[in-house]
Amino acid sequence: MNTPFAKPVGQTRIIVGMSGGVDSAVAAALLKQQGYLVEGLFMKNWNEDDGSEYCTAREDLMDAMQVAGALDMELHTANFASEYWDRVFAHFLHEYRSGRTPNPDILCNREIKFQAFLDHSLTLGADGIATGHYAQLDYPGDSARLLRAVDKNKDQTYFLHAVGGDKFRRTLFPLGGMEKPDVRRLAEGFGFDNHKKKDSTGICFIGERRFRDFLQQYLPAQPGRIEDDHGNLLGEHSGLMYYTLGQRQGLGIGGRSAAAEQPWYVAAKDLDRNVLVAVQGHDHVLLQSDGLNTSAVHWVAGQPPALPTQITAKTRYRQADQGCTLKNLGDGRVSVLFDQPQRAVTPGQSVVFYDGQVCLGGAVIEETF
Repeated sequence: MNTPFAKPVGQTRIIVGMSGGVDSAVAAALLKQQGYLVEGLFMKNWNEDDGSEYCTAREDLMDAMQVAGALDMELHTANFASEYWDRVFAHFLHEYRSGRTPNPDILCNREIKFQAFLDHSLTLGADGIATGHYAQLDYPGDSARLLRAVDKNKDQTYFLHAVGGDKFRRTLFPLGGMEKPDVRRLAEGFGFDNHKKKDSTGICFIGERRFRDFLQQYLPAQPGRIEDDHGNLLGEHSGLMYYTLGQRQGLGIGGRSAAAEQPWYVAAKDLDRNVLVAVQGHDHVLLQSDGLNTSAVHWVAGQPPALPTQITAKTRYRQADQGCTLKNLGDGRVSVLFDQPQRAVTPGQSVVFYDGQVCLGGAVIEETF
């Protein structure tokens, strides 16, 4: 694919976001092989004590430094914890207070990795940035298109849909055409100590601790009733914020009906009464949605396709593409009608739209129907 930079490769200065992981390490190495002037930047986005059993920032920095040394590459550091708190974490808490289930990784990409990091890199004199994300970019004319990665199991376009095309015009994704096992083999060949390092999972600022334990530090729990879909009392929940639609584990209400062999699932949250509604059966009607309405959609290209239109969508990261029809609701919002009912569509999460290999954009799910 073509590159977005006017300069020759050998004169183009790229700063790679170095996490300490294997993906960003190999991304930097590949760019050096291609002839770019490559430097690294290690971002600290969460001000937790490095002595905490959950904080890996010091270990990650050491891994990034080892990679930088192996590549004879300058490594910068920056602390974006204040920006992260204001632009990502404050929204995360607000959404949970409102009974919704947010996805902070999407906001982190938009506000930190492709805003604060990009801006900082430009002040350091870079022409652009690169990351170890599994996605591809194409640069037709003056625009940029976000494309799925070759490795379908690692494709991260779902988490990148809210980044503006203007930011992608200054971005490279060196791993987009690779499979993850090949990336690890390259890392070992480059002599990187992190070639066997476990991939990070979950929300970065929570780490390996229990989600409930973390959230209790910031939001007081408000226990309440668990009811079935007829209003019968089943038990007590620990706080609506700890549950998400479709959840099966952790309800503690097994054996509460004649059909005791059927598991219970979270079907709804009644914020006004502080009641959690649970139903039996994986495919219960209350867990199904024919469609949804969104907040204002972020289109990677800046403009929506002609609406109405038939495309595909995902309402969660690992979901297979689902056929749907988009209709205009005004103010940048759309209504999504699925070809087939979808299970556990969750307000606060994001719906992301695709046209074949192209990620068109996406939006936060506001309500389902």
